[in-house]
Formats: sequence, C-alpha cells, structure tokens
Amino acid sequence: MTDTTTTAAAGLVLPRLFHGGAPGLDVGDLIEPGHHRTVDGCPTCAARARGEHHIAPGVSSLEPPTGRPDRVYFTTDRGYGRLYASLALGDLYVVEPVGDVERSREDYFPTWCAPAARITQVFTRNVQRSPEERARLNARWRELEDAAYLARSGGLYDLYMAKAALDEGGLQ
Repeated sequence: MTDTTTTAAAGLVLPRLFHGGAPGLDVGDLIEPGHHRTVDGCPTCAARARGEHHIAPGVSSLEPPTGRPDRVYFTTDRGYGRLYASLALGDLYVVEPVGDVERSREDYFPTWCAPAARITQVFTRNVQRSPEERARLNARWRELEDAAYLARSGGLYDLYMAKAALDEGGLQ
C-alpha cells in the first residue's frame, strides 16, 4: 500500500485519502454519489431523509448540504473522515478517486471530491468517537473556520487553502 494516490487526469499526487461512510463495504467496492445508504439510529441520516440539515450541539454545522451532490468526498484528515464514519455509525475507508479530482472549497479541512471513489482499504470498522476526540475535532474546526474567515477577509483564501492542504499532508 502506498501513502499517495496519483490522479491520471490532473497528474495530482495526493496523500492517503479517507472516506467515512456507511458500514459494511469492502475493498474494491465503488462509492458513488448520493446518500442511498440510510443507517437506522443515525440522526444525520434521519435529517437527510427529511430534507433537513443535522446540526449537533456545540458544533457550527455537521454535514452541511453539499454544493456538489454529484461527487464523492474524501479527505487527507483521518479525524475528519472518522467524523463522517461515526455519523453513519459506519466505517472509515481508504479510497482512491475515480475520475477527475477537484479541491473542495466547502470544508475547512483538506477535502477533495470526484465522481466516485474505490475502496482500497477498510481502515476502521464501527467508528465511535470518544468525548475527547470530539472536543479535539471541534476545536480544530473552529480554528480552521476562524482562519478561513480571516483569510477571506484579507483576500488570501486561496493561499490559506493551499497552506491548510500542505499542513495536513495535502497536495505534494
């Protein structure tokens, strides 16, 4: 297994990419856009089924509606991937993009999207986050949110996003 992924179309080299999602997928499975896998007991899944946006206490927003529902999202940040896995009472996967890769500007964490992603490794099954892990991720979210606001207000958004990607092992 390598720690980088090269996308043929753009020639980008990305580090290991994580996707947190529905449980029970296996190596080789294709993850496609859409949230057709609803998990019983998942508040995010229930809100999505009602056409609503799930907001958890103490966090500005969890899984806001995406601007690209035709894409699968993945991140270099394992903790952020674990967040999404835990929302679905699911698993954390290592994936490789299928199709053209785009940098997402929707997230404060280094995130990309593509038309699909193929699972190359099941990293963790049945992801559950501890209160300490939640607090650390929430603190990082707020720091990145504040930094993004400051960067946008000074016209430095693209520079900020590039630095965030590099700081988290992003584009090389």
